Amino acid sequence: MRLEGKVAFITGAGMGQGREGALLFAKEGASVIVADIDAKAAKETVAMIERRGGQALGVVGDVSKEADVKRLIAAGVKRFRGLHVLYNNAGVLWKDKDKSVLDTKEADWDRVQAINLKGPFLVMKHGVPHLIRSGGGSIINVGSVSALAGFTVAQDSYTSAKGALIALTKSIAIQFARQNVRCNIIHPGIIETPMQAPYLKDPAKRKSFEDGIPLGRIAHPREIAHVALFLASDESSYVTGAEIVADGGFTAQ
Repeated sequence: MRLEGKVAFITGAGMGQGREGALLFAKEGASVIVADIDAKAAKETVAMIERRGGQALGVVGDVSKEADVKRLIAAGVKRFRGLHVLYNNAGVLWKDKDKSVLDTKEADWDRVQAINLKGPFLVMKHGVPHLIRSGGGSIINVGSVSALAGFTVAQDSYTSAKGALIALTKSIAIQFARQNVRCNIIHPGIIETPMQAPYLKDPAKRKSFEDGIPLGRIAHPREIAHVALFLASDESSYVTGAEIVADGGFTAQ
């Protein structure tokens, strides 16, 4: 019960890494606001939490739209009467459309930026005041190893959005430290999620990914969720403005 009494708002919680985080947070005592653009997926996550005895509320909207984000957070606060954790997990990875700056269409660049960078901005804009009113809290942003190393196969909008999120994380951490609001960022490597599934179907490509990771395997979403759990809990009360890399040793090479 490491999150007992806390209320957590998790974006992209309908599947993959976000769902694992929602299930784990609820298991550890949090009331979870399950935010997703997919109503069916959000409903399924809520049902899974409730079957296990936890508390959750499904809210549906687009994190890149301010009116949606404001509405989603307000609904969660109204239901659970507080907010202590913001977990900015929602993101998109479009390797077929987000390529080199030479090949990416402007509309595709803008959409990736809107979800991966503007989304966390909006969640923090409308969530931080509630964290302060609750006496403080934790913000967990999801970056990527793509922001830490260059790759021959480019995803330049995704990479730049995640890089900018590092700077925003540090700025938020310093701005609100005296109000007991912490802000940290996790940099996962490749994970077994629906977002990555299309790129892992080919056995040869999968083996190539695995061979490039010192631990020799692709991460399970629960392994990233446990890092997020630490950052959401009071166990990380002296950790803010930090980057935690969970990539099986990839960037240490």
